[in-house]
Amino acid sequence: MKLDDYDFRILDLLATNSKMTISELSSACGLSRTPVFERIKKLEESNVIQGYSADINHESVGLAIHAFCTVSLKEHSTAFLSTFEKDILTHTEVINCHHIAGMFDYLIEIRCADMNAYHDLISIKLAGMENIGNVQSSFVLKPVKAKTTPKLSANS
Repeated sequence: MKLDDYDFRILDLLATNSKMTISELSSACGLSRTPVFERIKKLEESNVIQGYSADINHESVGLAIHAFCTVSLKEHSTAFLSTFEKDILTHTEVINCHHIAGMFDYLIEIRCADMNAYHDLISIKLAGMENIGNVQSSFVLKPVKAKTTPKLSANS
């Protein structure tokens, strides 16, 4: 799908506030309501927009620990990679997992209630997974910038 400046404007607005109405989007984009509605529908159908979500204050729902862990596997066969990826999905504390290039194999983002829950995740759940070679943790002291989507433009 070829995107133009209006599409990118709509995407930026929805990334900032997914609850914007068609009327609000229309006013912000300088298009009438029908073209805005049709563009959103096309963006959804073409999977450019993959869904809508709420930005949750994790501390307010009891998830005070925020950590990033790098994971190295002992072996790197397709079967071992696939097994790790399947297994990591079972841990609700893991909110993001990325297969990365470089010194480590995976970067996982974790949210959990407290240090005891974090300890259980690392020392029982992850340590019990087959083929884990090394896990290194870094804890978030404070988020400086946390945005899910960068500013978009037709020149991106």
